Amino acid sequence: MGHGGSGRNVGLVNAGLWLPPETVNAQLGPDAGERLNSILGAAPDLVFDLIARHAIACEPVRAGTLHLAHAPKGMKDIQNRAYQLKERGAPVRLLDAAETVRRTGSDRFVGALHDPRAGTIQPLAYARGLARAAAGAGARLHEHSPVIAAQHVGGQWILRTGSGKLRARRLLVATNAYHRPMAETPLPEVPVVQYFQIATAPLGDNLAGDILMNGEGCWDTGLIMTSLRRDQAGRIVLGGMGGGGRIHEDWARRKLAQLFPRLREAAIEHAWSGRISMTGDHLPRIHKIGPQAFSIYGYSGRGIGPGTVFGRAAAEALLANGETDLPVPVVETHRETLVTLKSVFYEAGARVVHLAAARS
Repeated sequence: MGHGGSGRNVGLVNAGLWLPPETVNAQLGPDAGERLNSILGAAPDLVFDLIARHAIACEPVRAGTLHLAHAPKGMKDIQNRAYQLKERGAPVRLLDAAETVRRTGSDRFVGALHDPRAGTIQPLAYARGLARAAAGAGARLHEHSPVIAAQHVGGQWILRTGSGKLRARRLLVATNAYHRPMAETPLPEVPVVQYFQIATAPLGDNLAGDILMNGEGCWDTGLIMTSLRRDQAGRIVLGGMGGGGRIHEDWARRKLAQLFPRLREAAIEHAWSGRISMTGDHLPRIHKIGPQAFSIYGYSGRGIGPGTVFGRAAAEALLANGETDLPVPVVETHRETLVTLKSVFYEAGARVVHLAAARS
């Protein structure tokens, strides 16, 4: 449980998608777009409500997030995003350079957008906590038993694993970037982006007391994005695009020292990576794969809030035999072009940027 992207993500509980609201509208149309923007704007409410209701010990901090402008062009981007969000009633606020330094403890950013609706969690603990809650409600959970074939026969689904079969009236495939092919019911391939993170040893307040002292989680406007948060033990967790390995980890150590020079010698205790399913338009899909069966994929780096919302909505729709209340219109087919090439391109781009940073 939580082995894939659910446990390996940054831990940001965002209000919305990577895309600004007007881009969502342009992709989906104004009615469907505004509906999705509204639903996902409230996604953190659902996440933190579930955490409280099921007493999930996952280090929840609802201090908001900071979208950090890494350069003047990035500042223009977040100013535009802030304008669009404020038009829709979101309580976001632009921070100048001085306030950004105070909030982050770093002078490497020219400004930030604070969204108080959002927050941070320990994502693996959240995923496992939801699994415990499901088991407590009567769900039967089976690890290490991937479905290798799914076929709809006689009004029900026949699911085959390596060691047996089971029957189900409804089917929800939520494997996203970690999907394995299933015979009889193929799913479209979607480009995959790798994302890695490092975590320092726990740091005392004398060394890191002014780093994200209010508890916000962060990501920046760089083309090859960087993320940052501080956990309950006082570790600084820094992430970036790429599949891990020496090139990316060396870059992360240098990046940490650039942001916070006093952490140049800080011990790195952990390093890990995960996969992101990145659709071409950066919008998630609810794909009808047969009678009473959906597959959800393509959160494009925004999995916690949207994933929680989409998962609940899809389960409710299947139980009610309906589709009208889903966050996005259901698609019958989906096709991505040049999937393998795009996945390789994303990784190669991250390597080039991180190698170039080593020489600058």
